[in-house]
Amino acid sequence: MRTTRALAASAAAVALVGLAAPTAAAWDQPSSVTAAPSSVARGGQLVLTVSGGDACTMTGSTISSNAFPTTNLTSMGGTTATATVRVNSNASPGSYSVTTHCEGKRKTFNGVFTVIGGVRGGLGGSSSTGATPTDIAIGGGLVTAAVVGGGVFWMRRRSENKI
Repeated sequence: MRTTRALAASAAAVALVGLAAPTAAAWDQPSSVTAAPSSVARGGQLVLTVSGGDACTMTGSTISSNAFPTTNLTSMGGTTATATVRVNSNASPGSYSVTTHCEGKRKTFNGVFTVIGGVRGGLGGSSSTGATPTDIAIGGGLVTAAVVGGGVFWMRRRSENKI
């Protein structure tokens, strides 16, 4: 009787390990995605490199993100593939993840690149659209001080006796 229980327990353990093995050997390709540059302005160009397995070097492999449209990957030989993308001009600033679609499988990589806000043109990169009331008050005060100071200087020189 004892032998039967031990044999049944061993069979259950082997079955449990056997069923868990496919989960442990889950699809791990590709192993990394890198972006150059890692920070890009809205509307800028980005080169994504996928490496670590030949799954994404096959025809039909794509890469996608919320910041750019789905783009085909191009094999660079070996286990590397690349894609050149243009970031949407209306992409919100922040960190973005990318998803690879290779051999019918998807894998997401978080925080691959960062979209930064563009510089406002025409005002030297300032964040306001003109002079603020504080700027006007300071400028007006400086002009008034210059006029008063110049007037006092001119009046004092005028009253000096000339020899």
